[in-house]
Amino acid sequence: MPKETIKDLKKFLKPYPKKVQETVLWLRDFAWELYPNCNELIYDNYNAVALGWSTSDKLSDTFCSIAAFADYAHFGFYWGNQIADPEKKLSGNGNQYRYIKVIDPKDFPKTYIKKLLKEAYANSMAKLKTGKQVLQGATIVKSISAKKKRPKC
Repeated sequence: MPKETIKDLKKFLKPYPKKVQETVLWLRDFAWELYPNCNELIYDNYNAVALGWSTSDKLSDTFCSIAAFADYAHFGFYWGNQIADPEKKLSGNGNQYRYIKVIDPKDFPKTYIKKLLKEAYANSMAKLKTGKQVLQGATIVKSISAKKKRPKC
């Protein structure tokens, strides 16, 4: 499925407030515009709807992601611990994931995030086992959890 196929994604986002839905879709457009040849992996998980941009069809090759929560979205870096964050705008202190909380797209630091994305993408490409992308530009629903914890709207 290509980028334009968003019927499933809209269905997954339906329980979220309109503002969160709009923010997630805006962030999605932001990522697709920059990396149209990557694959979008969609996860309708127990506690969030998550989208990841991958240089393959594998989660481990994901370099950035978006997650929907009750009042905001995350724009994150799957291997965020491996990229520079000189302005210290990213949150997270785990072994891997780093993110920025997005409540309103107008406050999203696009220029700064584009710089971080370049590094994250280069790292992902360098790690590819085959040395090249597969399934370029596809939208792939990877999982749909049977039970879900969703915001009360």
